[in-house]
Amino acid sequence: MSRHITFIEAQQAVSTRAQLLGSGLLPRDIARAVDAGELRRLQRNRYVRDELWSGLWPESRHRIEVSAALGEMRDGGGTASYDSAGVLWDFPLYRHMPVAVHMSMSPRERMSSRPGLRRHAEALADADIATLFGVRCTTAERTIFDLVRTLGPEAAVAVADAGLRQTAMRGDTYDIDGAEEWRQRMLDRCARAAGKRGIRQAIETITFADGRADLPGESVGRLQLSRLGFRHLLPQVPARGPSGEEYRVDIGIEDARTFFEYDGVGKYLDAAMRTGRTIEQVMLDEKRREDWIRGTTQWRFVRVGSPHIRTAAALASRLAAFGVTLPGR
Repeated sequence: MSRHITFIEAQQAVSTRAQLLGSGLLPRDIARAVDAGELRRLQRNRYVRDELWSGLWPESRHRIEVSAALGEMRDGGGTASYDSAGVLWDFPLYRHMPVAVHMSMSPRERMSSRPGLRRHAEALADADIATLFGVRCTTAERTIFDLVRTLGPEAAVAVADAGLRQTAMRGDTYDIDGAEEWRQRMLDRCARAAGKRGIRQAIETITFADGRADLPGESVGRLQLSRLGFRHLLPQVPARGPSGEEYRVDIGIEDARTFFEYDGVGKYLDAAMRTGRTIEQVMLDEKRREDWIRGTTQWRFVRVGSPHIRTAAALASRLAAFGVTLPGR
């Protein structure tokens, strides 16, 4: 299954033309490898092995693209921003495939975009600039602000939840006061940018954000539930297990006395997430957990996957199959 790599690993994955020639390849060997699909050319002189590339999630592919583009830049005055800063901050890009590396530059600087690189003329305040992995980029809050304005609503909610989670989660404890301080800072930022592209969506997204969401699928599922009219959505509901252990359920739909669980395939197929268990053991553990929670709470338990949260209508159909009535019906 697809996997993620860090930005450091992304930097190591990129080979320059000089490095390939130094390894013994001839120019015609490089050309043949590109034609055969064994090498992927990212920038004029930067390459990555397709075997690695094809097994990565979009966020990790974009980390490689960012590394390659930065390696080709000679002016050094730009700041990674938008999608490109997002992957540095480890924000998800839900169902979004970046088409270029984004760099923000002072309007006073001479700039031009090229295939795979988009430059934005923006005067960034010093307080909006950070350095990660030696790369100059927009701060987490500025990056979130840019993304929740410019991505689609589903991807925007996933970014906002992830950003708030980085701020407010302390181990297993959610800092409610810290979360609200973050929300107010972000809303103040939106107010100062009144009239900018996407500000209405940004305000709605920041207001809706909840850092207790653990995965983009939970964030998008919560958004679709709200679109269907559910108003009392409880993230990460605790439930006591048979031996005193604490279970967590992704969302409690209080309006319908129903638990909502996003069943990502990684839970079963990703060896790291299985923590040494077989797929069969994970499935058995999940069944026992679900049976216990349903039996002790008398609430329905609805599992959904990626296809079920793609649209509100798709989720409505899934809920109807489980006997869940939508509000107002």
